[in-house]
Amino acid sequence: MKRTLLTVAAAISLGALNFVQAQPPAGPHGGWHHNPLEELSNSLNLTDAEKTKIQPIIDQAKPQLQAIHQDAMTKAKAVIDDSVSQIRPLLTSEQQTKLDAIVKAHQDMMNARKELHDAKQK
Repeated sequence: MKRTLLTVAAAISLGALNFVQAQPPAGPHGGWHHNPLEELSNSLNLTDAEKTKIQPIIDQAKPQLQAIHQDAMTKAKAVIDDSVSQIRPLLTSEQQTKLDAIVKAHQDMMNARKELHDAKQK
């Protein structure tokens, strides 16, 4: 029972954190984080005049979307942290050690992704 609980809890926690914190893939279909005007232009065959009208709309939306994304990430992390803190006492010492290692590895991976993303933004 504990093994199943651990597996489910880890999957939910890490899956939810991955969902919330995942960065879009690089490339032409990277979404709004990369170059939305280029993506729209390629998909819709925009004229230069249309691009000129669309760019300010994208520029205005970007900080709002970033704020929403950051808020969602913060809220999701709080829920996940709370869940892990409730699950941890239910586990054996060995399971707690494994869970701690899983959580740390995931945090390290997410920090590395964030640093890479931040470096690309500069």
